[in-house]
Amino acid sequence: MSDRHTISLNVNGADYSCEIDARMTLADCLREKLNLTGTHLGCEHGVCGSCTVLADGDAVRSCLMFAVQVQGMEITTVEGLANNVDLSPLQEAFRDNHALQCGFCTPGMLTTAEAFLTENPSPTRAETESAISGNLCRCTGYISIVDAILDAADRRRDAGSK
Repeated sequence: MSDRHTISLNVNGADYSCEIDARMTLADCLREKLNLTGTHLGCEHGVCGSCTVLADGDAVRSCLMFAVQVQGMEITTVEGLANNVDLSPLQEAFRDNHALQCGFCTPGMLTTAEAFLTENPSPTRAETESAISGNLCRCTGYISIVDAILDAADRRRDAGSK
């Protein structure tokens, strides 16, 4: 059995083929093979949430997944949340509500919030707090992050987008 695999995956709308070691994590593949460094590695144990990406629309911890597990899946990283010109409504809401702080947790917060708002476009404050409870931020009391997510939900409804 070979320790190397060639995988095909779609990341942020672009198709890639990567030769990887069997034990390479998705986080390392994104960062090292595809040079998508927006996905941050904090704890590397799936606890902090900073490495969260979307796999077929579901929020997953990329430090806990082997890259071979996402063969053929559509992966969205923080880089894929906006087009090349404009920020997404979610990113604008984080900016406008001062939910960025040091920025280390932000990619994971954004991708977690993206999956959450897709599933629940009109969340309550309590639902929002619960949705991000698996993402750690050492800079804030989470109030500005929750405010930003609720603001993004309003913006999406106002814009008629998902």
